[in-house]
Amino acid sequence: MRMNPGARRLALTAHVTASVGWLGAVGAFLALAIVGLTSRDPSIVRSSYLAMDVTGWYVIVPLSLASLGTGVLQSLGTEWGLFRHYWVLVKLLLTLVAAGVLLAEVGSVEYLASLATTSPDPRQLSSTLPHSIGGSIILTTALILSVVKPRGLTRYGWRKQHQARTPVEPVAP
Repeated sequence: MRMNPGARRLALTAHVTASVGWLGAVGAFLALAIVGLTSRDPSIVRSSYLAMDVTGWYVIVPLSLASLGTGVLQSLGTEWGLFRHYWVLVKLLLTLVAAGVLLAEVGSVEYLASLATTSPDPRQLSSTLPHSIGGSIILTTALILSVVKPRGLTRYGWRKQHQARTPVEPVAP
């Protein structure tokens, strides 16, 4: 089902807003992870972990789910399709991996934040930096795919394109 132009623009705007917001929130999370890792002041480290917890649950998780949902809606409602082009399929897989890792790790961040509140020296806690860097790389890759849109149809896309070009002959009664 194709969306009308107004609905398509609304869905695209929602998707871009959620996706760019997700990338920006991960950038803020990355900054907090760096401060938490490098600061010598225990109160700043403690504050970093608490801010990462809040940012994860109340900003990053909702934006990731909104990005995933609006992306699927956008692809199903336009000519791009969900399985026709490799770049859309790769972007979907990257988004699923990023959202999956995020949902698996946000509990760890919550646990680290609770430890940071009770620990006399939270500088000894494990770092969230590797996941922050990985998330930034995955989301930037998805962004690049959205802008560049490299050519290449999947087998399903080739079949659909061929079916659209091949005229259907009427069946004789």
